[in-house]
Amino acid sequence: MRMLLIHSDYLEYEVKDKAIKSPEPIGDEMKKGRLEEVLAVFISVEKVDESGPEEVVRKAVEEIKGVASQVKAENIFIYPFAHLSSELAKPALALGILKELEEKLRGEGYIVKRAPFGYYKAFRLSCKGHPLAELSRTIVPSGEKAEEEVSEALKKEEELVSYWYILTPEGELVEVDKFDFTGHENLRKFANYEISKSRIATEEPPHVRIMLDQELVDYEPGSDPGNLRYYPKGRLIKSLLERYVTEKVIEYGAMEVETPIMYDFEHPALEKYLNRFPARQYVVKSGDKKFFLRFAACFGQFLIKKDATISYRHLPLRMYELTRYSFRREKRGELSGLRRLRAFTMPDMHTVAKDLKQAMDEFKKQYRLSMEVLRGVGLTPEDYEVAIRFTEDFWNENRDFIIELVRIIGKPVLIEMWKQRFFYFILKFEFNFVDNLDKAAALSTVQIDVENAERFGITYYDEEGKEKHPLILHCSPSGAIERVMYAVLEKQAKLTKRGTKAMLPLWLSPIQVRVIPVSDDVLDYALYVAGKLEGAKIRVDVDDTGDRLNKKIRKAEKEWVPYIIVVGEKEKEQGTVTVRRRAGGRSEMQLEDLIREIKQKTEGFPYKPRPLPLLLSKRPKFRG
Repeated sequence: MRMLLIHSDYLEYEVKDKAIKSPEPIGDEMKKGRLEEVLAVFISVEKVDESGPEEVVRKAVEEIKGVASQVKAENIFIYPFAHLSSELAKPALALGILKELEEKLRGEGYIVKRAPFGYYKAFRLSCKGHPLAELSRTIVPSGEKAEEEVSEALKKEEELVSYWYILTPEGELVEVDKFDFTGHENLRKFANYEISKSRIATEEPPHVRIMLDQELVDYEPGSDPGNLRYYPKGRLIKSLLERYVTEKVIEYGAMEVETPIMYDFEHPALEKYLNRFPARQYVVKSGDKKFFLRFAACFGQFLIKKDATISYRHLPLRMYELTRYSFRREKRGELSGLRRLRAFTMPDMHTVAKDLKQAMDEFKKQYRLSMEVLRGVGLTPEDYEVAIRFTEDFWNENRDFIIELVRIIGKPVLIEMWKQRFFYFILKFEFNFVDNLDKAAALSTVQIDVENAERFGITYYDEEGKEKHPLILHCSPSGAIERVMYAVLEKQAKLTKRGTKAMLPLWLSPIQVRVIPVSDDVLDYALYVAGKLEGAKIRVDVDDTGDRLNKKIRKAEKEWVPYIIVVGEKEKEQGTVTVRRRAGGRSEMQLEDLIREIKQKTEGFPYKPRPLPLLLSKRPKFRG
């Protein structure tokens, strides 16, 4: 069973037509309905519920009671809503479960209304909009075996009680429902998203249309959902990001390694770790053995560290891998363009620290490193929201340290606090991008791990020659590369809505300069200009098609080309170029001056050659 619970000022509906062949028989009194100050419970009864309908009803009653208590609702509206699932139960059983749920809740003292089953209905509701107003829940009979491996951590994550706050740079810790979000609208959206735990995408985010129209990335019908194909321009962007993040991490002091993508389920340390990490696994078999595809670089790096001889003089010891790919078997309804995938590229650094003081020093440095990395791809603190997660004990003992992290970012952050620790970490932060559909996705993250050194047998020798277990920091300074692409494209979609021209950072633009000859008579000069730019390691192409000049310019603008050079007889005679800048401005200039301008703007970033043929007439069309 899937439930979407919305605390509302009111919910009203009107029956329009039959949705199934034999809907629930109803009288006139059920053709319309309204209830005010209500907890609206939208429900899909699923095929899996057929194995234990009584248990499903019992669990659903407890979940609804728990939410009703949190939002102080006495009125409950049960609303059949098939759109939450693609695996629906048989209609007769689904109706029986809904009726039983209605009866049980009435028996608990609630005022309950139920919309009829099996009809198309028009409905209106007014969501109250506070952080607890929108919540989702999934209920599965306990005897039902899931189709993928689900770790104990993932099951526990559903049960954990979180306490949510906003922490200001001034050090004020405010309960999330009492915080004034005026001026912090993006933070409010992020808090709502995190607390609701609803990850299902109900409509297409704008970056999907961009990645398709720009021929960057596409869905792959020949693979499992959440595995994508990259066209030449998209592959260039992805590989530049991979190189950029890797260079920043190595510059920071990490040693790069490479490890396998599959691991033995029966390895004792790995088996225990699987049940401490909230992710669904892909499972593969080789002979009689069962393996899982990695969901991070942890395992391989931990096993390397276990076999290494490490001294306190080596600490902090940083190890890094760019995992192409990591795998997580995300729910199908959660897959959404580049935001959430089943196969993704994760820059993954693990740092061995001798004690909590050294770990916290590294944590702060990696926090700043993450800010620097995101700034390089065009994402500033204004573009993302921060979540910091820890136990109550950690807060009481390290309050000043947490407040300092908030001061570094310079704005209020979301705090998730637990009474006791379940996961392997005691402290974690994430930078989260909130997109155009108000969905959030974690980018950079760092965690302080207090369990896995002992679990994997990782030790170091201290000053007295004694063997000790260190702490381990997990760090991805950017988050998944695909998710960085998603955030960059979603930001441009936001800017477009505000009337600003969409544009990638210059160093990431697949084509940085397009040369447009006004006629075939000056094509030779256009090729000369392109050759000079290419020699200066600037990605350039030439529009040699037979289109009219205005159409060529519009085409370049549609492709977000940062610099458009138009050359005619005058430019050829004078040895100059006329430049249109996408960021604004038009001028006639010497080619050397343009080269200098572009090189200054791309200094410090990686370079790769043009991903497509020089001449537009030689290019295939990959879509449509």
